[in-house]
Amino acid sequence: MDDQNIKLRDKTNSNSPLGVKGLISEITRLKTEKNAVIMAHYYQMGDIQDIADVVGDSLALAQQAAKTDANIIVLCGVHFMGETAKILSPTKKVLVPDLNAGCSLADSCPADAFAAFTAAHPDYTVISYVNTTAAVKALTDVVVTSTNAKKIVDSFPKDAKLIFGPDRNLGNYINSITGRDMLLWDGACHVHEQFSVEKLVELKAEHPDSLILAHPECKRPLLLMADFIGSTQALLNYTINSDATSFLVATESGILHEMQKKNPDKEFIPVPPNDSTCACNECNFMRLNTLEKLYKCLLNETPEILVDEEVRLKAVKPILRMLEMS
Repeated sequence: MDDQNIKLRDKTNSNSPLGVKGLISEITRLKTEKNAVIMAHYYQMGDIQDIADVVGDSLALAQQAAKTDANIIVLCGVHFMGETAKILSPTKKVLVPDLNAGCSLADSCPADAFAAFTAAHPDYTVISYVNTTAAVKALTDVVVTSTNAKKIVDSFPKDAKLIFGPDRNLGNYINSITGRDMLLWDGACHVHEQFSVEKLVELKAEHPDSLILAHPECKRPLLLMADFIGSTQALLNYTINSDATSFLVATESGILHEMQKKNPDKEFIPVPPNDSTCACNECNFMRLNTLEKLYKCLLNETPEILVDEEVRLKAVKPILRMLEMS
């Protein structure tokens, strides 16, 4: 395998005295005792994905959070994902392994600034990406994920006035494939902004038969090079259904773990970021979660995600509207 292959990333980042096997055993025991469900995003480390009950993209995690019968939801991802779970399951205790696991895209859209922006365009329908805080969702008419954004945008009349936030790259991409002219908030994901077109060109020269897969949060020049553009789940599905045996993947490199599990005989090469010797483009926030933190989170039932009830009641409406349309 190429030395940039995902197998180099499937190592635990825990130094717990319990050891990896001990942590896994304790997490499994606590999960059963406390009727807890562990949900993990595809961008988590491989060891966390492997122990999770549910692994998926933002849409799948939201769908599962809305219908779980567990008493405790442990959301291994970033803060807004925990908030979304709490908004949808207010009677459940929602925990996250590390409260500092934030999101650069959500941070790029402060609620007060977004409120002023939407107030300046009162005749616009507000569409917000799920990668936002609960407070921003409370200002929103309908939430979308990268999986369903096109479908939901297409559901509005062609002459509808739409605001799309906070990701300008995803918004531009949806505009380009729907013929819309949505008004875009100027935010972005630091991971997807950092992919290097130059290094992708070099990789393609080294692997001419590899297909290029890209997430729509990437910048347009990189998307123009892609053989397939889609959400995290769509990229995974594409690798399963494709006859190709090698892929250059331009999204957070955690997804390569599941791609390799589903396609053991195929090769997955992460597209690197700009100005870096690292072969992978990783989200530093996602990497804050570890097996040891997951164990302590279940043991102590903290950190807990709490959402103001007034905000929750406003934020749940656009999320439920999304789930109904999905």
